[in-house]
Formats: sequence, C-alpha cells, structure tokens
Amino acid sequence: MIWIELLLFLAAIVIGARIGGIGMGTVAGIVLIIFVFIFKMPEGSPPIIVLGMIIAVITALATMEAAGGLDFLVSVAEKILHSRPQSITFLGPIITYILIFASGTQHVIYALLPVIAEISRKSGIRPERPMAMSVIAAQHGLIASPISATTVAMVGVLTTLGVSLTDILIVIIPSTFIAVLIGALAVSKVGKNLDEDPIYQEKLKNGEIKAPKELKKLEGIELKRAKGSTFTFFSAIVMIVLFGVFPELRPDYEVLVDGVTKTSQISMGGAIMIIMLAVAGLIMIVFKAEAEKAVRGNIMKSGIVALISILGISWLGSSFFEGNRVVIIETISSLIEGYQWVFGVGLFVLSILLFSQAATVVTLMPVGVALGIPAPLLIALYPAVNGYFFLPTYGTIIAAVSFDQTGTTKIGKHLINHSFMLPGFVTTISAIVIAMIITYVL
Repeated sequence: MIWIELLLFLAAIVIGARIGGIGMGTVAGIVLIIFVFIFKMPEGSPPIIVLGMIIAVITALATMEAAGGLDFLVSVAEKILHSRPQSITFLGPIITYILIFASGTQHVIYALLPVIAEISRKSGIRPERPMAMSVIAAQHGLIASPISATTVAMVGVLTTLGVSLTDILIVIIPSTFIAVLIGALAVSKVGKNLDEDPIYQEKLKNGEIKAPKELKKLEGIELKRAKGSTFTFFSAIVMIVLFGVFPELRPDYEVLVDGVTKTSQISMGGAIMIIMLAVAGLIMIVFKAEAEKAVRGNIMKSGIVALISILGISWLGSSFFEGNRVVIIETISSLIEGYQWVFGVGLFVLSILLFSQAATVVTLMPVGVALGIPAPLLIALYPAVNGYFFLPTYGTIIAAVSFDQTGTTKIGKHLINHSFMLPGFVTTISAIVIAMIITYVL
C-alpha cells in the first residue's frame, strides 16, 4: 500500500508542478482526500505557525513594495553595478544575494536581471555568466535571510531540537555567501566573449537587440516614502535578529493553568508575526502605502501562491508521513546508517520536485528530526534545498533566459544542459561543505 501512496504523492507533485501557480497546493488536496477518506490515513497537520509567519512577512513586504521600497532597493543596486561594469560577473550575484537576503523574497531579482543583462552586454561580457550565477545567488540569499519563508520554516522545524535562529544564521550566512563567490569564479570563463559569439553577432546584425525598460525614477515625496519604508522594514529585521540572538529580550507573561500561575515567554514565531504585522501597519500609516496597491502587488500575489502550495503539499506530506511513520523512518534510517549526509541528497531531489525550499523544509526536515540526525548536520545540509535549479522551469530561471537578449543564457536542447547547472551544483555543494566545516569548528 505504501508504494501506491508514494506514487500518488509524487503524482500530485508532478501534476501540480506542470499546472504551475497554486496547482501544486490544490492537486495535493485531491490526493489528501484519497489518503484520508478512502485509505483511512491520518489527516496529518498543516504547519500553522509557519504559514502564519509567512503571511505576516509577506504583508510587511507587500506594504514596502506599495510604498516604493523595492524600487528604491533596485535603484541603489543599479548604481553600484554601473560603477564597476567589468566586475559584473561577481558584483551581479553579490548584489542579488544581499538584496534577497535583506528582503526575504526572490521577487527583487525580476527587476535586477534586466540591469545585469544590459550592463554585461555594454561591457562586452557574456551575460550568461552573471545572469545564471545571480539566479543561483538569489536561491542562497533566500535560505540565508532571517525573514524568508524558508528560514522561518527551518526554525519552526528545528525548534524541538533547541535550535535558534542564530544557530542557523551563524552557519548559513557565511557558507552561502562564500559559496556564491566560488560559483561566480567557476562561471567567470564560461562560453565565448560576445565579440566571438555567433548567436549574439547574428542578433546584433538583424537588429534584434532592444534597449531595456528604464526603472521607475523616485523623486520628492515618493523617494522619501520609499526610503522610509525600506529603513523601517530593515529595522524590523534587526529587531527580529536581536530577539533570535538574545532570547531574554523576548517578553515574559503569566498564565493561569489549573489554578497555578505559570510564566511563559513569547515564541520566536509569535514575535516575528507581531513585529511584521506592526511594521506593515506603520508603513501604511506613516509612509502612505495604499492597502489596495499592496494587495495587487507582485509580492502579495507570489506570496499567496507560495502559501497555498506550502499548505497543500506540506499537509499531504504530513499525512503520508504519519500514515507510514514506522516504515519511512526504518527505511531511511537503514539507507543513511553510517552516512547521514545522504539525507542531503533527499533534500536536493525533493526540492527539484517541489520547486520550493520552504515546502521541502516542512516536508522532509521533520523526517530528519525523527531519524535522530544531529541538528548541526541538518543545518549544514540546509543548502541542499536549493536543488530546483536542476530542471530549468522555475520563474527566476525563465526570467533570466528571457531578459538576456544576447541569447547566451539558455536552457539547451536536452533540458538539463542549461546555463544554470554548473553554477547551481558548484554553489550548492560548496555551501554544504563550508557549512559542515563551520558546524564542526563551532
């Protein structure tokens, strides 16, 4: 029976991924009905706290976007990139990493990719190098961000092992950042230069190369509101990190349980939700972010898609796991016996199927905890959730290919021979190895 259930589980992932958007979450609901009402499996449970934190963070980001904060961030990045055009292969990924790290969403890269592509072209540098590496840098910046849905999910899963946000960040930030530099170095000589590339020369000859659209220029009161919303949001990030580093800063409160007064402390998840909702409110009141504009924005739309997908697939995964807990744990335990790092391969493969780091974390990390894999190793293997570059179907990958008018950033005839494979593998493997070294030393 477990094989039928597994096939249905995988079918939900594959069909949902092909549908795209909220398809993964809704198709998972169909299989969940089969699991619960026909196969009489446990219903499992959706990650309520994780979903709540994601909603709060998305709300804050959406209001910042409505106030012009994201446009301001991208304009700053553009100035930096224009100052050192010949270093675009390294600066592009670094700026992308920092922006994604700070904002907690890969949405920013859609505004940054045209800038990277055009600066590369004007500098005579093959755009494929910084474009492909920037897409990979965005993935790693996301898992290093203290406010991303993925990190929030990771903290939620590992809390039972006594792992704090600080424990994760102190390993993942340096490991992913150094890995991005290694990845940039690996692609710095990939392909022919533009003056020798036949595809680009043909496009240039036929007049197919068009100038990119200019970014919205912020001035006067719009610029002030954009800056204010950005600084307010970043202040909230600093506050969240401080609460993670120094748990004693989180307030205590007293509750009456069975006639006895007990002292409790607000959870990290609760703190994140409260702070982010408050920040959204401040940005709307002080910096005049329009509620309707925030709801219609790209961040809110992409965030809702992510929420529905995570809700459906994680709930389905929870039901499958609870219904086959003993068999799953015994099987995986025997496979990784003496080789616990193999669990990272499972994270990598599942991320390819789910196209989501957060969904991969909430689906498989609890299995790692149940198997008794040490928390330091689980943290070190965390970058393996970035494996969805393997199939070039994710939004950021498609966008990078589309924005590169020179045609150097490509998918390839055989699907997997694409521009993102080399930087993806080099960066992900490097991040895991470096993270293992850091956890060993610390």
